[in-house]
Amino acid sequence: MAPTSTRRRALMLGAVGAAAVVSIRPALAQTHASVLTCEIPVPDAGRAGSYIAADGTTVPAGTAGAFAPPGHALKGEDVRQALSGGGTLPGVEYQRSQAYMNYIRRLQRGTGGFTCFASLQMPRG
Repeated sequence: MAPTSTRRRALMLGAVGAAAVVSIRPALAQTHASVLTCEIPVPDAGRAGSYIAADGTTVPAGTAGAFAPPGHALKGEDVRQALSGGGTLPGVEYQRSQAYMNYIRRLQRGTGGFTCFASLQMPRG
């Protein structure tokens, strides 16, 4: 290959790489923002009305030692903070928070809130 064509090819590859960086960064920022605003229903719609046992399993409503579900879906940012700091969810006492977090840790693909939880587990760059 002639030096001129090699240089031209390198410049073209550099331009393609720069375009990729310009388009990927906003997408990553948007993904990060959506992770913080995503929600996790506890329990998911398929088990609505169930209580949450201390180990995170769903049990019939009124089961002794189990906790009523929160009145709203949990915010991704709140779950992320509780996961990373080992603290509690905002406005929830420790044992109830731990039961909800155990439920969330048990989420599986196809369950409401799983995608949000999985995205919270991805490392941020």
